[in-house]
Amino acid sequence: MTFRSLLLALACAAAPLAAQAQASPSTTPAEQIHVGPRGDRLTGSQAEPVDIIMPHITDSHSIELPYWGEKELPRWAPVRIGSIEIDFSPTKHVVMLAVAAVLCMLVLIPAAIAHERHHTERGSPRGFATGIEAVVLYIRNDVVLANVGPHGNAFVPFGLTLFFFILFANLLGLVPYGSTATGNISVTAMLAIITFVVVEATGIKTQGWRYLRTIFYVPPKEIPLWVKIFMVPIMTVVEIIGKFTKPFALAIRLFANMTAGHVVLLALISLIFTFASYWVGLPSVLMGVGSSLLEIFVAFLQAYIFTILSCVFIGLIRSEAH
Repeated sequence: MTFRSLLLALACAAAPLAAQAQASPSTTPAEQIHVGPRGDRLTGSQAEPVDIIMPHITDSHSIELPYWGEKELPRWAPVRIGSIEIDFSPTKHVVMLAVAAVLCMLVLIPAAIAHERHHTERGSPRGFATGIEAVVLYIRNDVVLANVGPHGNAFVPFGLTLFFFILFANLLGLVPYGSTATGNISVTAMLAIITFVVVEATGIKTQGWRYLRTIFYVPPKEIPLWVKIFMVPIMTVVEIIGKFTKPFALAIRLFANMTAGHVVLLALISLIFTFASYWVGLPSVLMGVGSSLLEIFVAFLQAYIFTILSCVFIGLIRSEAH
């Protein structure tokens, strides 16, 4: 989704607050009835504006479970490293990341075992293993090997791990009681940092001392000396900035797209409770269903884009060695 889509989502999200501000002046505070965060009816001074959007797209130390309601996650004592305190207590998004990792193993490992068994028994896979094989072969041949360059089989596990882990993390936000961990900038930043480390480590391994040429600009020999003196410091700064803009773009793109989609969906749902009208509720439900279907496509698309861009960055730094 584009920046304009995010602005539209924020405008829709502001609609409930605007509607509350325009309450009829003939209605006294004691007569106004609001619904509390847990569904209870509040009147008079107890009434508070209800925010149904931010709790769904932000992290917290509690998680909602079916039949049990909202449960607090365990809080651990922070770990002190010098003057810095680090809180390792699990949060909602940490739980979702663990669930995404477990789902990857539960889906892919049995599929790999079934694939090998089918090849042994009948020479070709069948059933669910066939679909997984098609996805794996596409990511291997058309995403990883096509972008990292020759002899790139060593990067296939990295590309497949990125794709499936991000995909499951994206899809968990569309499951009831789930949450989109990739809508957290800390999560996408960590994925981008991992990609950055892999890219730079690949450059050091393949280029050796020539890796420094990716940091310090080396002008062509044909350029006059006075131009070199002027260009080298400027282009060196540009080269260094370019190294960090790539992972920054990866983190922001995934975070913004996953957050914007949920803001739009929740804003459409909030219109139902704001206007309390069938004329608004029915179109909101239809648009919400369409937005949810679009979110499924976006979940696959963003996992694909993150993976292919990571492979492109690896291929670019490997090509410098040739």
